[in-house]
Amino acid sequence: MSIVYRLKASEIDDRFLESLKSQFGNKEIEIVVSEFDETEYLLKSPSNQKRLLKAIENLNEGQNLVEVDLSNLQ
Repeated sequence: MSIVYRLKASEIDDRFLESLKSQFGNKEIEIVVSEFDETEYLLKSPSNQKRLLKAIENLNEGQNLVEVDLSNLQ
């Protein structure tokens, strides 16, 4: 069985550990910790990378920008 958890280190608490213990019982498990880089993840897809880089270009050139009046978001 394989389960992937994605959470912040600060979210690891007794409840999380108890959940692990109840799911795996007395079986030996392997815990691998790696930092999750959202930017790297978002740039993996070629189409998403193209879209994001175009958005950055638009921002730098001041083109195709949408202004939102935050006072209207209630």
